[in-house]
Amino acid sequence: MDIFSHGLWTGALCKAVNKKILREPLHIRLAVFWGVFPDLFAFAIGFLWLFWNLITGNMSLSDFHRPGTVEPAPHDRLPIFRLISLLYNISHSVIIFLLFFGIVYIIFRKPVWELGGWLFHILLDIPSHSYRFYPTPFLWPISGWKFNGYSWAEPWFMVANYSAIIIVYLLLWKRNIKTKQT
Repeated sequence: MDIFSHGLWTGALCKAVNKKILREPLHIRLAVFWGVFPDLFAFAIGFLWLFWNLITGNMSLSDFHRPGTVEPAPHDRLPIFRLISLLYNISHSVIIFLLFFGIVYIIFRKPVWELGGWLFHILLDIPSHSYRFYPTPFLWPISGWKFNGYSWAEPWFMVANYSAIIIVYLLLWKRNIKTKQT
């Protein structure tokens, strides 16, 4: 799924949870940060590198992998792609998330539920990535198995996804108005 969708879905989930489940509300901005964190962690260095190489004329946009590229990407061309793949494996692994969540739990002596945005990101990515572009390595480093889902970059998926986001936010807005009236 694209990074904007991750942020919007995480925000919607937090708004829904804050009203119904938790005694202490989640900090939505922090949860949204963790909801986009896996992609920021995996791709920020690569995008900065690409941007620099585009500006300096050392590379063109066609050199960078896009949705539709067969996985595994041809990493032998440039070491930066190996780094991106490693960072993607780390940030999209439920195993790594659980380790990090556990460490944070030990440090703060309580669960930091906003970190759930990271787990939610991984769970959204599993069915919304196909083998053709960064399938989600959610069991890494224990297993390299990946689910062959539907590509988030397909036009029909983007329309369905953003339509669902709009509907969910409209429902949250309607619920908020109803709550204020009572």
